Amino acid sequence: MNPILLIPARLASTRLPAKPLADIGGVPMIVRVLRQAEAAGLGPVVVAAGEAEIVAAVEAAGGRAVLTDPGLPSGSDRIHAALERLDPERRHDVVVNLQGDLPALDPAQIRTVVTALADSGADIATLAAQITDPAERDNPSVVKAVVAWNGRLGRALYFTRATAPFGDGPLFHHVGIYAYRRDALARFVALPPSPLEMREKLEQLRALEADMSIAVARVDSVPLSVDTPADLAKAQQFFARKISP
Repeated sequence: MNPILLIPARLASTRLPAKPLADIGGVPMIVRVLRQAEAAGLGPVVVAAGEAEIVAAVEAAGGRAVLTDPGLPSGSDRIHAALERLDPERRHDVVVNLQGDLPALDPAQIRTVVTALADSGADIATLAAQITDPAERDNPSVVKAVVAWNGRLGRALYFTRATAPFGDGPLFHHVGIYAYRRDALARFVALPPSPLEMREKLEQLRALEADMSIAVARVDSVPLSVDTPADLAKAQQFFARKISP
């Protein structure tokens, strides 16, 4: 397998404007994510940017970025467009899609999602962690992965914002990073939005409705996601503690 790691990023965000450029310990958030991806040591890392300002911030930090159409509807479409520009020779057969709002993402989790793709033979792989905070069980902002587990690797049956599955037992918080086989990514972005995808507002349901397989690897923690000013403050505090003497 020959992975390439792509990080889609755009400035439009209703809850946290210009989110990729948010300052975290003197470093733009998108650069924080870039550094974590590079630390995984899996392959080249490129930011698929919707605006020139993001490209400039990444290149100023010594990273690599490509400018994509700001009107693309999703991160998946953005990384596919970037991939076609970056690798027309199709040297990379695995594409890792990393969210640009995970500044403290553990590089080991990136390696885990690629291993899950290789070990499962699935079209797509992703991650999930057991929910330990009772408040998350009924929170629609926390996406639950319903998985047929076989140890720490399983097969996704469904993803939902509801509390599922019903009854006693663990629930799993979906960690939204993905590894795609290249042909699976091309197939996925060519599909129209599916009924369940539109109902739940969860893009990965498009793949399941099209009979694509998604492997899920279990991890021990959910990385901090920066979606609001309060989340940004938490990330700033995290890195302040990390770099303090």
